[in-house]
Amino acid sequence: MRRPKYFTPKEVSVHNTLKDIWVSYLGKVYDLTPLLEEHKGDVLLKPITECAGKDISHWFDQKTKDILTHVDPLTGCIKYYTPRGRFLHIPPPCPRTDWANDFGKPWWKDNRYEVGLLSAKTRWIRIINTLTSQEQRLEVCSEETLDEILQRYLRYNSHAESYTWKHNGVNLDMSKTLSENGIPEEDEFYCGSPDCDLFSPSICLSLGFIQSNAEQQNKKDECQPT
Repeated sequence: MRRPKYFTPKEVSVHNTLKDIWVSYLGKVYDLTPLLEEHKGDVLLKPITECAGKDISHWFDQKTKDILTHVDPLTGCIKYYTPRGRFLHIPPPCPRTDWANDFGKPWWKDNRYEVGLLSAKTRWIRIINTLTSQEQRLEVCSEETLDEILQRYLRYNSHAESYTWKHNGVNLDMSKTLSENGIPEEDEFYCGSPDCDLFSPSICLSLGFIQSNAEQQNKKDECQPT
């Protein structure tokens, strides 16, 4: 089976217009642009468009995977809880003859809109081309394999697939993640540092190697005059 694509929260956040709207919830990412096109002009889209590019997991019951419910204080009936206002496919508070309920699955249960998974944790890395000394800083998903990280880097270097990626002189397994390859996360060493972003692992291409944050700092310290 093909691996699902992972997205960072930042990647989701840029899809925040009426013509390009993504949201994430319960660990997955959804492209709701076709939904908005289908129901263009419907006032019930407002709560959805207000959350364009954001995570809306707080709308859902973690166990049932459905919209949260509550007991209506006026009727004593269990109803969907929508503090931002009723939205598309949510039944009206009272029975109405003009509400069409023949839409099949509600949009939040429709897998057609699913485009991938939301990363539970992202990492910053620096990819350095040792031949040109060009450096590119990337935010990647901790769940991504090096092959998938390579795909992100191709936009900066179309020849990236021809390089060898190494760490401490050992070839990396491109089918595994950074952690599975033994590359520690930056917060393992400098999580309390105000300059934490400066200590992201560097991946060196071609005849280079990968250095962890601690190794980078040690090398810098060795070069300092005493």
